[in-house]
Formats: sequence, structure tokens, C-alpha cells
Amino acid sequence: MKTANFATAAVAFALLAGQTLFTGQAALAQSADDAKWVGQCLIDNAGGAAEPIVRKYCVCMNNKMSDNETRSITQWEKSNPAARAACDKEAGWR
Repeated sequence: MKTANFATAAVAFALLAGQTLFTGQAALAQSADDAKWVGQCLIDNAGGAAEPIVRKYCVCMNNKMSDNETRSITQWEKSNPAARAACDKEAGWR
């Protein structure tokens, strides 16, 4: 069990570190709140596609959401299939 927790933490750290090191212009313009939501989206979608594709998808979804939204990107995408499809296409996912 400890190995699984360590592996999960290691993946989360790697994704967040990658977000910090390899940000594009869109990510640089994000607020701390946006970065938090995108970071959680990266964790939620780890392994679903290559990391740059997941990042582009998460940034796209975050940009489509209202600044007043309280749900996570993962929660919000379930009730917004058109936005999800558009971001899938923009990111090159699938």
C-alpha cells in the first residue's frame, strides 16, 4: 500500500513539476487559482495520454470555465460534453 501511495505522489509531483518547468504562454497567464485547478486536472488525468496533451486539454478546459466555477475541471467536464469535445480536439487527445 505504501508503494502505491508513493507512486501516486511521485506521479503528482512529476506532473506539477512539469507544469512549472514547461509552461506555455497560456499557462504563464494563469492565476494561482487556475494553476491549482489545472494541476488537479493533470493528476486526475495522469496516464490518459502524453503529459503535454493532458496539459493542453486541462488548460483548455480551465479557460472555458467561468472564474466563479466551484467544481473541479474533472467534475465540470461531465456536465459540459461540448467543451470537453472541443478541448479533446484542440489538445489532440484521441
